Amino acid sequence: MKRPVVIGLTGSIGMGKSKVSGKFRWLGVPVFDADLAVRTVQGPGGVALPAIEAAFPGTTGPAGVDRAKLGAAVFGDRQALRRLERIVHPAVGALQAAFLQRNRSRRAVVVDVPLLLEGEGWKRVDLVVVASAPFRVQRARVLARPGMTEAKFLRVLGHQMPDRQKRAVADMVIETGRGRLETLRTMRSIARVAKGSRIA
Repeated sequence: MKRPVVIGLTGSIGMGKSKVSGKFRWLGVPVFDADLAVRTVQGPGGVALPAIEAAFPGTTGPAGVDRAKLGAAVFGDRQALRRLERIVHPAVGALQAAFLQRNRSRRAVVVDVPLLLEGEGWKRVDLVVVASAPFRVQRARVLARPGMTEAKFLRVLGHQMPDRQKRAVADMVIETGRGRLETLRTMRSIARVAKGSRIA
């Protein structure tokens, strides 16, 4: 049985990945949003909450995970972060598997994963697509966000693969700093190629 071509979409902070994801939906390509999945499993009634509370007491409540408390519990502690990942990643993986099952008859789907290349998510996609923009554009976008500072921006960058490395390993790059028409033109091309072929 043939299955959809799985497009792995990624990009560093401020590179326009979320807008690209939205445009893929507009083009009729189903999108799995890994960030939304994380919020779902950690939100009110989320399946990951009992295990998170057991591992990090006092970090959850009726509203789900208390991000500030959980962040403080794992910040700077690699073992704690790995412990959290071992709880969250399988739960998110189950949601992604369900998404792929629901869309098994489609020719192409997108999985939007911020850390696709930093982990092993790239092994489970057929095409790696990176959203990218010049650093000056990226920096301006990020610093325009409420509460963002230069220090926070640089700290986030420190946890992400450099953009030049992502571009080097990508199957295709979507330039988001050259205007909407250029971005959409590239995306249409990717969607056409993906929709024109399915994986056996």
